[in-house]
Amino acid sequence: MWKEFKAFIVRGNMIDMAIAITVGTAFTALVKALVDHIIMPPIAYLIGKVSFDDRFAVLRQGTPTGPYATLQAAKEAGAVTLAYGLFINALVSFLIIAVVVFLLVKAINKLMPKKPDAPAAAPTTKKCPYCFTEIPLEATRCPNCTSEL
Repeated sequence: MWKEFKAFIVRGNMIDMAIAITVGTAFTALVKALVDHIIMPPIAYLIGKVSFDDRFAVLRQGTPTGPYATLQAAKEAGAVTLAYGLFINALVSFLIIAVVVFLLVKAINKLMPKKPDAPAAAPTTKKCPYCFTEIPLEATRCPNCTSEL
């Protein structure tokens, strides 16, 4: 069993997948930092809010009752909240990752050599000029109308 496991781990595809997951995790952290610290603060400034992280709606008050200054304070009070600011941050992160992956795949597809089109296969049949049925190319007489070809 150990030999099978070792063979599974050292397979090329498994190593490629591990590298891809590691790079993907690092890329996700980078995009999250970009969204949270570079993109969202100017947007929040333009609409007059300090941070999207603390944009939420209280669905049910907790104890003590609100208003709550932050989402964390609302959660600690036991309030039921709709944290739409966190959703907006996640949506912007997703869109950035999707655009980057799209551009990356597009660039990789341009770099990959194009496969030549397969040549068309030679025809193996022809039409009988009298009854228009398909017959083999080598036929000298039509099997349907018995005409000589």
